Amino acid sequence: MLDNIEWLGHSTIKFNFSDKIIYIDPYNILKNYNDADVIFITHSHYDNFSSEDIDKVRKENTKIIITPDIYNDVLDLGFNQENIVQVNPNYNYCVDDIKFSTVPSYNVDKCFHSKSNNWVGYIIDINNTKYYIAGDTDITDESKDVKCDVAFLPVGGTYTMDYREAATLANIIKPKIVVPIHYGYLVGTKEDALNFKKLLDKSIICEFIQEI
Repeated sequence: MLDNIEWLGHSTIKFNFSDKIIYIDPYNILKNYNDADVIFITHSHYDNFSSEDIDKVRKENTKIIITPDIYNDVLDLGFNQENIVQVNPNYNYCVDDIKFSTVPSYNVDKCFHSKSNNWVGYIIDINNTKYYIAGDTDITDESKDVKCDVAFLPVGGTYTMDYREAATLANIIKPKIVVPIHYGYLVGTKEDALNFKKLLDKSIICEFIQEI
């Protein structure tokens, strides 16, 4: 289920499927790819919505999935209106035959990601596998109801769940595979990811996708 999927550091994930190249929150991209069919953005913070890094992955007619608060910024990047898809929490969508739903992504005891911002995580259905990309979130009532095969969860703390909280969420939703992200650059350490793995239920496989 992780074949052809790369973690490019921090919260950036790349899906390399034969018919679609998908990026999640491109940030600190080290080279020009310019191969994205679809870019998903979870929210407007600079390490998730980075104009410079979007330019390194986009190509002509790339579609971009965004929250409404950055619509004008995306227009300023030169995206055509027909290639911009605005999303809100708790809805189902289909873009270029990619089915996905949105999950509210927010803090419950911190001020960095307010629920009122309507920022999101995504559950993307690819080849009958559901991938949950949580975004910058704490454990929430909505996240505890997620059903997925693979979960990408932040473990770095400060702005998101720490590794203990992330492990608690993983043990609640019980994906087949979980991948820790959002550590090792701005916040969090490799030790956070390793400690996260130690706290997981034995039925859950923890995978570390190497940064390139």
